[in-house]
Amino acid sequence: MASKKIFGIVLAGGEGKRLMPLTADRAKPAVPFGGGYRLIDFALSNLVNSGLRQIVVLTQYKSHSLDRHVSQTWRLSGLLGSYIASVPAQQRLGKRWFAGSADAILQSLNLLRDEKPDIVVVVGADHVYRMDFTQMIDAHIASGAGATVAAIRQPLSLADQFGVIQIDEQNPDRIAAFLEKPKDAVGLADSPDEILASMGNYVFDADVLIEAVRRDGERSDSNHDMGGDIIPDFVKRGEAGVYDLNRNHVPGSTDRDKFYWRDVGTIESFFDAHQDLVSALPVFNLYNREWPIFSQQLNSPPAKFVRDANNNVGTAIDSIVSLGCVVQGSHIERSVLGPWSMIESGAKIVNSVVFERAHIGAGATISMAILDKDVVVAPGATVGVDHDLDRTRGFTVTDSGITVVGKGVRVD
Repeated sequence: MASKKIFGIVLAGGEGKRLMPLTADRAKPAVPFGGGYRLIDFALSNLVNSGLRQIVVLTQYKSHSLDRHVSQTWRLSGLLGSYIASVPAQQRLGKRWFAGSADAILQSLNLLRDEKPDIVVVVGADHVYRMDFTQMIDAHIASGAGATVAAIRQPLSLADQFGVIQIDEQNPDRIAAFLEKPKDAVGLADSPDEILASMGNYVFDADVLIEAVRRDGERSDSNHDMGGDIIPDFVKRGEAGVYDLNRNHVPGSTDRDKFYWRDVGTIESFFDAHQDLVSALPVFNLYNREWPIFSQQLNSPPAKFVRDANNNVGTAIDSIVSLGCVVQGSHIERSVLGPWSMIESGAKIVNSVVFERAHIGAGATISMAILDKDVVVAPGATVGVDHDLDRTRGFTVTDSGITVVGKGVRVD
């Protein structure tokens, strides 16, 4: 990395309405993922692995569990000014909350004034991926752009789900147009069946970012959003660069997972991302020791698989089973169990995600479901088997057939 002072900002203030009921009592970046992680751990791990040591997390909605997780898990030594700190909305510019992600930065400019960085890396807090930001920062500096947007190649058929970047044919490192969920996107010149989608990660020259959010703050017609307002303004000025994730090499990555990135902002994408974890050759590999995903390691015993009174053996196939779990004479398949889950004799869990401290009674069946923290399923009860029954019990059932049970619910 060039000898510049780098500062990291993680945007973690979103409500996460599309992940309800998982966000009924917590911010989206605090939602558990992959057994022992929170969603924010992926962004913070990427920044720390990239060498950033001064990082703030801008929070707003239902931030208690998120703030607690950051303070307990992400404690740097403090030597040489190193820190990761949660910064809540402080109403520094009046009695109002953040009006958008750009306004969150505008209301937090005191952080940049204090640290006086040369470069600011701004990332979202709810994507699952690995990325070495060192390489993107070097590319940004070399390009001379005021802002650089990280982009990932996605199928042309999915263009209407993303912010799509069109590159300048004369200067392929510059953005010619930024289109929000276009219906008529054109494929890339070197790959007509693909488009470049914004990953929601940006690198800015610090002074340019400060000027941009101040200018945006004066506009009455702005939504004050980084992707919707700030980046398009840079594009109009010819000052927006693009960084294709295909250029990024993460140590320890495999051909299968090296360009993995998933926005887990909906129940369907959240569920699918878990299914990406559980195969023998996972689409996203949690076991890369050269670029680890860090999180809080609970003081817990190992998972245990035991026989029941009838000598039935507890088994798990293509699954992730977290610390503290006990699987007693039951069967787990293509599922993720959070810490301290108890699965009793004869229970069956298939294609599901179970958060921490769930208790699944004897003979219960869980299929295509997400169970939040502290859910209790009574012996013989079912979740995800009869969708009409699930709906009458007040559970969320998505159009794709995923049943979601909220925190602390008892299922009879």
